[in-house]
Amino acid sequence: MSVFKETITVAITGASGSLYALRLIECLIAANRQVYVLCSSAARVVLDTEVGLKLPSAPEKMSEFLSEKFSAQPEQIKAFGKEQWFSPVASGSAAPKKMVVCPCSTGTLAAISQGMSDNLIERAADVVIKERGQLILVPRETPFSSIHLQNMLSLSQLGATILPAAPGFYHNPQSINDLVDFIVGRLLDHLAIEQEIMPRWGYASDPK
Repeated sequence: MSVFKETITVAITGASGSLYALRLIECLIAANRQVYVLCSSAARVVLDTEVGLKLPSAPEKMSEFLSEKFSAQPEQIKAFGKEQWFSPVASGSAAPKKMVVCPCSTGTLAAISQGMSDNLIERAADVVIKERGQLILVPRETPFSSIHLQNMLSLSQLGATILPAAPGFYHNPQSINDLVDFIVGRLLDHLAIEQEIMPRWGYASDPK
């Protein structure tokens, strides 16, 4: 019997906003969830550019690196390469029922909306959709073109949740981390995971 409450897939693509993904993984680990990590090559470049994090490309090394970084339990973080077609996320009989693509590039958004499965991230998302699971996409782009919006509409009509990386300010953020926590807190809400990193509306400090 698993010691973890559930397993959630977190896919990281090459859009800006890698801090969101790292904070989400950190919170999921703290909440005793097992995390399957899928990370594109472009995402590793963005991670290095934005936060100076050089994530190993080999899945085994990536798992070890992230496990050490987040003080995870053994087997709590498992990373899979883009062509590991025999990994659990590639099959409806084994894939987790919940998946978050954070951040989600508009290219990945387009591929998922059209049912394309040229890599494991796209295939995993396709599996979650066909199995009627929970798929959350965190697009980070501005402005959105009509193509982007149409792809979002198509996915929303299929049951996916579109949760853009557009933090609010009613909680009076004092740092970039506060803005990151706003989005991650909303993600945890949608995943039905208790969180206290982002105050609820009406509980934040009164604006001055």
